[in-house]
Amino acid sequence: MPQSTSIQVADLLQKARAGDESARERLFAACRNYVEILARAEMASWLKAKVDASDLVQQSLLDAHRGLDRFRGSTEAEWLGWLRRIVTNNAADYVRQYHAVEKRRAGREVPLADSASETPHWQLAADAPTPSQILLQKERQLQIADAIVRLPPDYQEVVVLRDLQQLSFEEVAERMGRSRPAVQMLWARAIQKLQKELTGPESNHASG
Repeated sequence: MPQSTSIQVADLLQKARAGDESARERLFAACRNYVEILARAEMASWLKAKVDASDLVQQSLLDAHRGLDRFRGSTEAEWLGWLRRIVTNNAADYVRQYHAVEKRRAGREVPLADSASETPHWQLAADAPTPSQILLQKERQLQIADAIVRLPPDYQEVVVLRDLQQLSFEEVAERMGRSRPAVQMLWARAIQKLQKELTGPESNHASG
């Protein structure tokens, strides 16, 4: 249940701050899939081919471990929002670092974004939430992330691209090297499987 998950996260936070290393480990283990899905969503654009999302996951978790004493919230929503900001900030750093490397390598300006402001592709639409915000708006953030990770790889990819990146089916088809009808069918099956994961007996294991 979302309510019991929130209570558990709050309890683990309190204990971790009090120096309970076991609680700290359980807290971060419960949120690892959430951070992974956020990272994959942030990097599902052009950067995916250049930087492994696992690097972003590891760096973000390390930063969260190091900065736990500076976290001032107490609820699950505050904690997950803090993790999201860490992932988003680190993703932006990766973009800037890659941009600098490519400029030196090519000896010229490299168009990495769709505007002169160098804003990452997924932040261009002012009225569209970032991939992280989409996941954060859900009532069962941790359970959803855990359920996505349990999907087959191609199901995971289509959900990340379509539902978190909010790409059109045409764009998803291009990214995945498939036809639009094939991608639409794959997505429908992935969503059906995801719903079963969220309502099945395994859906409560995420933060245990």
